[in-house]
Amino acid sequence: MALEFKGVGRTVNGQTHIEPTDLVLEKGTMNVLLGPTSSGKTSLMRLMAGLDQPTTGHVFWDGRDVTGMRVQDRQVAMVYQQFINYPAMSVYENIASPLRLKGEAQDVIDRRVRETAEMLKLTPMLSRKPLELSGGQQQRCALARALVKGAGLVLLDEPLANLDYKLREELRAEIPRIFEESGAIFVYATTEPEEALLLGGHTATLWEGRITQFGPTIEVYRRPVDMVTARVFSDPPMNFVKARKDGHRLHLGAGAQVPADGAFAALADGDYLAGFRANHLHLNTHSGDSVEFRGTVGAIEITGSETFIHLDTPDGTAVGLVHGVHNLKPGEGVSVWLEPSHVYLFGTDGRLAAPASYALSA
Repeated sequence: MALEFKGVGRTVNGQTHIEPTDLVLEKGTMNVLLGPTSSGKTSLMRLMAGLDQPTTGHVFWDGRDVTGMRVQDRQVAMVYQQFINYPAMSVYENIASPLRLKGEAQDVIDRRVRETAEMLKLTPMLSRKPLELSGGQQQRCALARALVKGAGLVLLDEPLANLDYKLREELRAEIPRIFEESGAIFVYATTEPEEALLLGGHTATLWEGRITQFGPTIEVYRRPVDMVTARVFSDPPMNFVKARKDGHRLHLGAGAQVPADGAFAALADGDYLAGFRANHLHLNTHSGDSVEFRGTVGAIEITGSETFIHLDTPDGTAVGLVHGVHNLKPGEGVSVWLEPSHVYLFGTDGRLAAPASYALSA
């Protein structure tokens, strides 16, 4: 059982929402759609569900062309950011409602409702009304109603976005377990790279209606095929400075240089762009191989255990994510340090020229 897109694209009033796309999602896989707002995540899900029809291409389910099939006739369930439950019904009846609409026998309904409730840890709440539940429990109820149908494809469109931090963390931990038990194809849309990494499975990065890369999540994170993917799969977006390879030396920015060894050694001399993530910049600790970047503080954001430092440098602006609380002042001079093993090199066309050496050894 697989969901397959062959050249599927969608244009509305002359505007491209989804560029022609080839994609295969296999049975029993967790698939994350990662991209900023308006990158095409929801549009892609609507095409998967049959809520929208493609302008080009065909959608196949288990080898069968289902392009024109109504959503009601497909094996699909959806859970949205704005989770919806029937407030006048008990949790039991909320979960049972899709089965009652299908005309299932009462003993089948009771068995499947209780099995699904147990999977989602809702058994003690079955007699309650949704408004008597916490936000996380309400979202689990909406998810249970989707899963009880036995759908082969479950679409989760930013389902945790409206929950507080604690509830998001709880459900993030539970969703992989639920996915493994259901055996369905899960597709989960998010704007947060951290969420994609926590969920694992496979990730498709999206930008302006185009899938830039699809593969195992950790592989896409460690080895982005281009600068766009690297930006999408970094929070804050990956920093970039000009670079030049000259023989056995790699010049970074205005003055820093490192040996052009490892993956960099085979590159032709010339101009590149060096990319590095915010969490790979260090404020105080560094080794003898570290590269120093000097700049002035533009702004800081303290999250509690970490500090985002926005820097103005001779090479442009950069953002560092450092551990601890650092009460730096705007305009204050500061040095940050970068290990060469965390540097990616991209060609002037934006394509990956050489991955960071830590990604090769990981």
